[in-house]
Amino acid sequence: MRSTIRSLPVEGVGPEMIVGCRPDVILMDIRMPEMDGLEATRRITSDEATASTRILILTTFDLDEYVFEALRAGASGFLLKDTLPDELLAAVRVVASGEALLAPTVTRRLIEQFVQQRPPVPAAPHPGLDTLTDREREVLGAVAGGLSNSEIADNLFMSHATAKTHVSRLLTKLGARDRAQLVTLAYEAGIVVPRSR
Repeated sequence: MRSTIRSLPVEGVGPEMIVGCRPDVILMDIRMPEMDGLEATRRITSDEATASTRILILTTFDLDEYVFEALRAGASGFLLKDTLPDELLAAVRVVASGEALLAPTVTRRLIEQFVQQRPPVPAAPHPGLDTLTDREREVLGAVAGGLSNSEIADNLFMSHATAKTHVSRLLTKLGARDRAQLVTLAYEAGIVVPRSR
């Protein structure tokens, strides 16, 4: 992670400025004057020139649908604006390191609620899914279940290093930026089905 942290004004920030500054992490608001934060996140994460930039959504809204849509758009994390400064700095570091910001249990709860509220839309299967081994599918299910690498290692009877390697391979094979995208992909592909309440 580059050590310099820069602040950019919201007005006039376009893709060319993001490419020029090459930020590791962008703090993105959901509500903005010209374009909402979800659409801006989609554009940044889908452009090859800016795809390595992590997006941390910062908002006053804690609605589950916003969280899910932010993850689907490619965000790596989601924070409320009343987050304390020390927690915000820690969150930026977590997201910059490639991890999802949301605690695994929170991620699982939000996605389960969203999926239960809306009927699944049939989608074309992700092209990387057919390349996964049975063990990688198990690990993907564990990631989507909200387990950390240590918990995956314990539950699937493997070393911590092996669990970490499997998660890294999943990220590569599925072209996912971080664990948040793996969770979303697993639910959308039906690899993990929300538990009924």
